[in-house]
This record gives sequence, C-alpha cells and structure tokens, in this order.
Amino acid sequence: MPEPLIRVENITRTFRVGDVDIHALRGVSLVVEQGEFVAIMGSSGSGKSTLMAVLGCLDRPTSGSYYLEGIDVAKLNEPELARIRSERLGFVFQSFNLLARTSAIENIALPLFYAASGPTGRTLRLERARSALTLLGLSGRERNTPGKLSGGEQQRVAIARALINSPSLLLADEPTGNLDSATGHDIMRLLRDLNRDDDLTIVMVTHNLELTREADRTIRLRDGRVESADPKLLEDAVA
Repeated sequence: MPEPLIRVENITRTFRVGDVDIHALRGVSLVVEQGEFVAIMGSSGSGKSTLMAVLGCLDRPTSGSYYLEGIDVAKLNEPELARIRSERLGFVFQSFNLLARTSAIENIALPLFYAASGPTGRTLRLERARSALTLLGLSGRERNTPGKLSGGEQQRVAIARALINSPSLLLADEPTGNLDSATGHDIMRLLRDLNRDDDLTIVMVTHNLELTREADRTIRLRDGRVESADPKLLEDAVA
C-alpha cells in the first residue's frame, strides 16, 4: 500500500509555564491519506491548535513521530522544516494574514520569492499568481489591496497564496471564522471543490460542527487526546 500523506505516532507536546507542565497533546496518533479532507474539532484547550502547529511544521512534538510523505519531519532541522513549509505545505488562517499595503497579486506571489524551486523572475511569478487569481474567481481584482476587498475575497486571496507552490497538504485553521455564514459556506464549497477536483489533501481545524459536514471524516480532540475519529458519532450527537 502507498505511504499515507500524514502518519502521526503517539506524539506528545508539553509546555513549561513557570513550575507547571502543560500537556497540550497526550499520545495522539492518526493517519491522513492522500486526497482526504479531514476536520479536527475540539473545545478551547483540547489541543487542536497545537496539533495543527505540529502538522504544519511550526512546532515540534515533545515525543513521538510525525511522518509527512514518509519523512519523519520531527527529526529535521529548522532549515529543512522551513523548506517543507515553503514548498510542500499551504496555510489558510482565520485572520487572512495578508500584507495590507500589497496588491492581491503580489500577496499571492509572495511565497514564490522564498521557495527554492519554482519560477524565477518577477514576470513568471506574477503570471502564476494571476492564474491562481483566475482559478479562485478574482479576475480583475489583482491590483486591489486587502482593504479594497471583501472578507470573502480576502480569504480567496489567502487560499490562492496557499496554493501557489502546489502543496501536498493544505492546512486550514478556522478558515471561515471571520466571515458571515453565507460567505463562509462559499469558502467551504471552494475548499471541497479543490479537494475533489484537484485531489488536494486538506486538514481543517474548526469549532463549528456544521462545517465538518464538508469533510470526509472528523477527528475530535479532548484534553490533548483523540476522543473520536468516527463521523457517525458526530452525526448522532446532533440528530
């Protein structure tokens, strides 16, 4: 069988706060196959944001292993992790994280300036960014700064930026949290279309049970542990 895109084995993450150890993750194990759309749910303090940081190579587990495309990234040094973040991962955040004084097309092209691979030269980078804008339905908005875009348009720019390096994995942290319900549903349909049409693997953190219906399955965390990975249990809870 092919290697899963993500394989997490018994990872822990402990933070030291003064004289107290905070156990954010307690022996978490999970597998995400290529092309899956997985939602991670949990209340505040459940460990979902810490798990997302580990999956995004923004933090290291205290113990355990994290295999991304067969590579134990928990053992890599910071330059190696930075290259993985740049070339193999895409990030979408609740707060968009766009540069306020920079046009939409330049925001999207920004990751290309830091990637070791990919197009060289400003013209080629902007051409790829323009194609990403078109894919996300924002033709004609390339010169607009974030302040001249709606919340939904800003999130589309953020998604285009996340996709610009053709990542293996898209990590979405509360991607609809700053949007009204109608715009949020549009963004969720967009993510689902990218997952289905482009076989893009997506892991999404959310506290919104309704949004998890777009995912193939849902993993629920409680107190740093996997409480449930069975979508039927979630369906029964709201039936």
